[in-house]
Amino acid sequence: MRDVTPFFPEGADVIGKRRNSPNLKQKRISAILTKRTRSKKNDIVGKAAFVLATWFGIGLIPFASGTFGTMGAVPLVLALRHWPLAFKITFFLFFVALAVLVSGRAESLLETNDPSQVVIDEVAGFLAATIFIQVSWQDIGIAFFVFRFFDILKPFPAGFLDRRLHGGLGIVLDDVAAGFQTLLVLILIHAFLGN
Repeated sequence: MRDVTPFFPEGADVIGKRRNSPNLKQKRISAILTKRTRSKKNDIVGKAAFVLATWFGIGLIPFASGTFGTMGAVPLVLALRHWPLAFKITFFLFFVALAVLVSGRAESLLETNDPSQVVIDEVAGFLAATIFIQVSWQDIGIAFFVFRFFDILKPFPAGFLDRRLHGGLGIVLDDVAAGFQTLLVLILIHAFLGN
């Protein structure tokens, strides 16, 4: 574990606590956001990665962070829904690559596998579910519940990717798979209803 003593008022108390102490996780997050490192550039990059990985702090909500992270994707979905498909595809590929990078960095900073605070993966997954077709508010609502279902249960291939991949790839790609499964459900609903 990194030496975080200089960055907390309690000092050595942080080091003395067990790793699974309920307060230690919050203190580790505080350390990421407040500590100074030798390289100012690395410090800024690390903080920026953490802010993006937590989707501007939504992931710091202490319960149901995945659900809130998915909700946090809705404004982005609405902002993108009238753009041309080619732009959406380009944006999505860029966003997934960014999500992989910042998720891996946040995982390293938090020193835990697939930390619950990282919710940019839910954002990427919900984008996969909703930006490639024209969606109404009703579609977004259906997609929200279907995506959360797939994201929690992780049917193949999401579960396979979750078990086999590690780091940023493992954090993000299972959610993207769940997003595409949700997209398929939306397409089938539209086809069944004749939309």
